[in-house]
Amino acid sequence: MINFLERDNRLLFFYQPEDKEYNWISERLKADGNVHVKRTFFFTEEDVIKEDIDEEFVDDSLSDIEPEGIYLWFGDLENDYYKVKRGILTSAFDIYLHKDIELKLGYFVADANASIFNAISKISKLDFYLGGPHQTAVPIEDFEKLTRYFPTSYERKRYVEARIATVLRNYLDNVKDAEQVYERYMNKKLSKEGSNLSKIFKDTELYKYQTIYRKLESMLMEETQYNERQWQQEILQIILLIYPKYIYVFKEVKIKAGIAGDVRERFLDLLLVDCNGNVDIIEIKRPFEKAIMTNDHYRNNFIPLRELSGAVMQVEKYVYYLNRWSEAGEEYLNNTYKNELPNGFDIKITNPGGIIIMGRENNLTSEQKRDFEVVKRKYKNVVDIITYDNLLERLKFTIDQIKKGEYKINCVNRLSNCI
Repeated sequence: MINFLERDNRLLFFYQPEDKEYNWISERLKADGNVHVKRTFFFTEEDVIKEDIDEEFVDDSLSDIEPEGIYLWFGDLENDYYKVKRGILTSAFDIYLHKDIELKLGYFVADANASIFNAISKISKLDFYLGGPHQTAVPIEDFEKLTRYFPTSYERKRYVEARIATVLRNYLDNVKDAEQVYERYMNKKLSKEGSNLSKIFKDTELYKYQTIYRKLESMLMEETQYNERQWQQEILQIILLIYPKYIYVFKEVKIKAGIAGDVRERFLDLLLVDCNGNVDIIEIKRPFEKAIMTNDHYRNNFIPLRELSGAVMQVEKYVYYLNRWSEAGEEYLNNTYKNELPNGFDIKITNPGGIIIMGRENNLTSEQKRDFEVVKRKYKNVVDIITYDNLLERLKFTIDQIKKGEYKINCVNRLSNCI
């Protein structure tokens, strides 16, 4: 039995053997002058307390065992902390244990005799305070969580079996799926849980999306008050707020457009650059009432109006131009905008995509909406076509999810994927 006792401003390590005939720690100290206990505690002969110890410190349930045990000097009281003698647990730093903590063996030794403070010394060399008011002290509750991160002997066994099974499965049939057993166990084990960022930023995010929604709704009610350039500018602000993937936008970008050997200069209205340096094209059109689908059937189908077909064709051409421009285009864009980009940030032309924001759906019949969906899916690999009503719908969905407390990463992805 191992226990930790306080006496005269000292912290003692008390060992009481279960074998009545043999106190192996005492014998090892006499023979070698030092001893390792549970691969964690290192004591020398100098640590042995030879003076009489009050009987009150001896465990009553084992009081009949002879010899009674051995007392070893573990630490001294300094300013409400017991400072563990350097070298007993580690020589890398000093360890301070607050006097009010009821010490347990599990605070020092994990399962399979793994030294907790030896593991800590591999990560930090700073003095360690456990409990109490010290400014760098680790609260006892968090320290207990930390101790549970150490693998148990059962976990080590399952891990070894999983690694062996991974290799043998390539050569033998009917091999036990030890990897699945190990993963199932690890999924039940304690895992680090950080702060709930969604909860922290809930009010801010709710205000943000509600403001964006109201602004877009107001703009759609007063669209005739905006000229084309100002409309683009306002919508672009909204896009960059709800689609944080893009961190730069360049206007009136000169590019080289070449078809069949005929190279000309063209100007892109807007070029988006994402956080990895990849470029995409965006076209922002005013939301004219009739800009998407015809009102009349053509062979029992509604077809795209000229404004939509023209916008798609325009974006597809620019995507084609950029892909052909390739490395020469990257070099040109990086040189042109180097003063606006951080050091080490490179613009890349890697299969760019196109985004078109235009038109309304609120004036379409269900049949027109169905055929419009067919049109969107037809161009989805190159161009995403987003209507203003679809944008409002996605914003409303996100606002509702935040209010319900269910605003998670997948909600943000749903919004971003539609833009």
